Amino acid sequence: MVIDKIKKLNVKQEEVVKNKEASDMLVGKWIKCDECKEILYKEDVHRNLNVCPNCGKHFRISSRRRIAQLIDEGTFEEINANMGLRDPLHFEGYLKKLESLVEKTQIEEAVQTGMGKINGQSTMIAVMDGNFMMGSMGSIVGEKITLCIEEAIARRLPIILVCVSGGARMQEGIISLMQMAKTTNALRKLNEAGLLSICVLTDPTTGGVTASFASLGDIIIAEPKALIGFAGPRVIEQTVKEKLPEGFQSAEFLLEHGFIDKIVERKDMKQVLGKLLKFHV
Repeated sequence: MVIDKIKKLNVKQEEVVKNKEASDMLVGKWIKCDECKEILYKEDVHRNLNVCPNCGKHFRISSRRRIAQLIDEGTFEEINANMGLRDPLHFEGYLKKLESLVEKTQIEEAVQTGMGKINGQSTMIAVMDGNFMMGSMGSIVGEKITLCIEEAIARRLPIILVCVSGGARMQEGIISLMQMAKTTNALRKLNEAGLLSICVLTDPTTGGVTASFASLGDIIIAEPKALIGFAGPRVIEQTVKEKLPEGFQSAEFLLEHGFIDKIVERKDMKQVLGKLLKFHV
């Protein structure tokens, strides 16, 4: 199967490989889908919005790609981009880890926030990034999301919260857990102001993020087969002393049981969000 894929490369690429000096140019250009086990050419996957063209698996993507896919070109204005790094508990090695991730990802924290337009409709948006400490919510992440919600209130705009997270950030302890209350209270104020909030849950959305703002939107959307939950299955089984149903933390299971409102494929996400914003102007 892999050999057949490689044979499909164009003649120019084959000639490049023959050159020993350039023989490493194909390294890293292939990925394996862990759903269908197919070997995929990265450029094909990127052109397909980072969705497997063979089985439809939605790969995890950066906040930068997500914003480019959702927001009209040239309309995104980032806010609170440079809030610095924070190590409130002086956790050993934590600050060094953050600095390394900033250099690697070229973003300051696990969320990007700003204002933009979706099919011409203005909105505030906060997009989490799983490449930065698995999208975990520390003090800066909680602050940026809260400030984004408050900006939505000030500008009388709706807000879209695109979630991907491993939950609260262990290295910030109780300060991380306090962000659950802070973001929840901010959404309460948005609701009292009569403004729309839409939560888009992507794979994975777990822990304290699920237990706070991610599950409080007026409309909750999920990508196909996204893992959504609070604790892991083993922890839950040990707590409730019962065998859990198969796939109970999948988007499809949660749609069936009323936790989310709709499952939307990535190719349709911008259109659906644009319609929802237009309906609620």
